[in-house]
Amino acid sequence: MVEIIIVPIATFIVGGALTWVGMNTILKSRRDAMLVDAEKEAEVIKKNKLLEVKEKFINLKADLEKQVAARNSKIQSAEGRLKQKETTITQKLEDLQRKNSEAELIKENLESQLGLVAVKKDELAALHKQEIEHLQAISGLSADEAKERLVESLKDVAKSEAESYISEIIEESKMTANKEAKKIIIQSIQRVATETAIENSITVFHIESDEIKGRIIGREGRNIRALEAATGIEIVVDDTPEAIVLSGFDPVRREIARLALHQLVQDGRIHPARIEEVVNKVRKQVEEEVIETGKRTVIDLGVHGLHPELIRLIGKMKYRSSYGQNLLQHARETANLCAVMASELGLNPKKARRAGLLHDIGKVPDDEPELPHAILGMKLCERFKEKPDICNAVGAHHDEVEMATLLAPIVQVCDAISGARPGARREIVEAYIKRLNDLEQLAMSYPGVVKTYAIQAGRELRVIVGADKIDDVATENLSTEIAKKIQDEMTYPGQVKITVIRETRSVSYAK
Repeated sequence: MVEIIIVPIATFIVGGALTWVGMNTILKSRRDAMLVDAEKEAEVIKKNKLLEVKEKFINLKADLEKQVAARNSKIQSAEGRLKQKETTITQKLEDLQRKNSEAELIKENLESQLGLVAVKKDELAALHKQEIEHLQAISGLSADEAKERLVESLKDVAKSEAESYISEIIEESKMTANKEAKKIIIQSIQRVATETAIENSITVFHIESDEIKGRIIGREGRNIRALEAATGIEIVVDDTPEAIVLSGFDPVRREIARLALHQLVQDGRIHPARIEEVVNKVRKQVEEEVIETGKRTVIDLGVHGLHPELIRLIGKMKYRSSYGQNLLQHARETANLCAVMASELGLNPKKARRAGLLHDIGKVPDDEPELPHAILGMKLCERFKEKPDICNAVGAHHDEVEMATLLAPIVQVCDAISGARPGARREIVEAYIKRLNDLEQLAMSYPGVVKTYAIQAGRELRVIVGADKIDDVATENLSTEIAKKIQDEMTYPGQVKITVIRETRSVSYAK
């Protein structure tokens, strides 16, 4: 039984050993073959790599040879330039040496000539001294005296020529300046047209029937007394049909009284308590209207960044007038004129419009101190942080302060244009006639004046002088003196032109 098991096992072991030996022999032969193939392939790769290396070496060698050749050529050209420069420098050195030698010769020659010049100068000084002594002996004057006489004669000649030249320049400047100024002013007036509102010291309140007058007066006049006490306005109820007159110098108070009367008449309840209530209510409404008017004005004119108090004062201009001209309309017109004129002159129109709007702000403060309105307006602008050029333009538009910028004369001129144009302002007849008489009498007080005429509503004063009493130069000085005296002693709207006329007349009669 054991033998049966052992025999197969032995057979299996022997067969496995034989198989392993056979497989080992086959694998070894294959491995040898693969090694041979790998060696052959390695030889081929080696040869290829050697060929590539040789090719790259040849290419690199060729590139290096080209670079070396290029560098050699550059070096050769640089050597050529250096040789050329060396030759040039050598030549220049030779020229410099030659010039130095020539300069030495010239210097020696110049020194000898300078010596001769010094000798000649001494001789000339001696001759000049002899000539001066000879001239002094002939003329009987010393050199200083002759010099003084010559200087005096030259001064007279120069003064005469300078006066003639100055006169020509002044005439030419007047012609050019008048032409350009007229052009700018006409363009400004043409582009700005503002209606003029004339205000009086009274307001007429219209009613539907005269029955309402009794209700306004009230029992024993208590209603009208309460209304006058609340508004500060005199209320005149007379026989004028369907009208009640409100009289007072303050247009704000008159407006409050008018609006209060309007509401009381519409409501129908008229008694002292109701009157006080309505007047207080209307006063607040008018104050709001003042602020709203100021805001609309600055918006319409494109003026931004104003202090609220300045805006309120601008709104109050609506209820103020100057010589019958509404102050707000005058300020708006002046602002637009300033903007147009500044644009024509190449200046900032926004600043000019701002200064023109604020130029009369000193006429409407609540406290109204005893100061000229231009100075008060300048102080208000300074208080509310306006720029210095705006403040100066406001303060200088009536020459109370010195003009510091170009805005100031523009505001002054445009203020005069707005106030002096025909129909802009009106005065009381007596004051108007008195002002014209004062103008004529002021001019007549000067010696040599024969006649005076105030024309164009007092905007021009013509002065006729005697030709045998005043010469041409004194005539020009007279116009300046009269203008200055009018500025110092008189009050007038706009500006006054003074024309002095000097003429000679010869009259004969044929009989």
